[in-house]
Amino acid sequence: MNRIVVAVCCTVVAWLGIAGVRAEEPRGNTPAPVEPKVIPWKVGPLTGDLGKRAELRVPKGMLFTDVAGTMDLLRMTQNIPTGNEVGSVAEEFDGGAWFAIFEFEDVGYVSDEEKNSIDANALLQTMMEGNRKGNEERRARGWETLELIGWIRPPYYDVKTNNLTWSTRARSADGHETVNHNVRILGRDGVMQVTLVASPEEMEVALPAFNSMLSGFSYNQGFRYAEYKKGDRLAGYGLTALIAGGAAAAAVKTGLLQKFWKLIVAALVAGAAGLRKLFGSSRGEASPVTAEGPPPPPPENTPIG
Repeated sequence: MNRIVVAVCCTVVAWLGIAGVRAEEPRGNTPAPVEPKVIPWKVGPLTGDLGKRAELRVPKGMLFTDVAGTMDLLRMTQNIPTGNEVGSVAEEFDGGAWFAIFEFEDVGYVSDEEKNSIDANALLQTMMEGNRKGNEERRARGWETLELIGWIRPPYYDVKTNNLTWSTRARSADGHETVNHNVRILGRDGVMQVTLVASPEEMEVALPAFNSMLSGFSYNQGFRYAEYKKGDRLAGYGLTALIAGGAAAAAVKTGLLQKFWKLIVAALVAGAAGLRKLFGSSRGEASPVTAEGPPPPPPENTPIG
């Protein structure tokens, strides 16, 4: 990977529901041109609004942007927005950069009863098949295809924080490898999906910074997993389907997935994008928003949900 021009081949390995493909998204072999623009970053420390359900205390120096900025970021890096985006965080460091996308799936309460029976091998095969289907959509858009190589860290569920975590490695058609580190934070009426995107070489620096940042995440009162009450809406699937793709994977039970394979993008790839271009004027133009007090100290283990 070229270290002079910071170019990160960014992967967000995730399944998109049927509604995730918009009518205005291009069909056919020529993708619609994306006009370059400055992402409206704000510089921490600040409290980032992640919709009505959650907020994020962004540490000093890290960058935060809202829904509109997040969707611009995704499109500029050849990712297809799902419509669930609520914000994103990014950080530059010496020789590299990473960003993390926050999406909320309003699917209801996801039971964690499967926490001790997750079959990582079977899940990987399912995700690889989804990835192959996703590449069909990418080819139709004129974008590079993506090969899902395997786990870096198999799925792990933390019963104390109600966080589900896993990491995968993928390779683009031009040979660049990327790491996609996923965290799913269970809530009372849905799941906050957080995806860290970085190159393998950058993960050693990016992951500790990401975990420290994520310790500032919290659900607002009334939306926490522990506040579930009998009668609340249920998602209808558990942790296994959540890893495989949430609502899209659950559609397998009804047979809908066979019908809509071509509309489901299993992998989001950002081609070689100069991330400094996206961050370029953030230091000079963004207006810092100060949080009430300093961000919390770095966590020792899995970030708290």
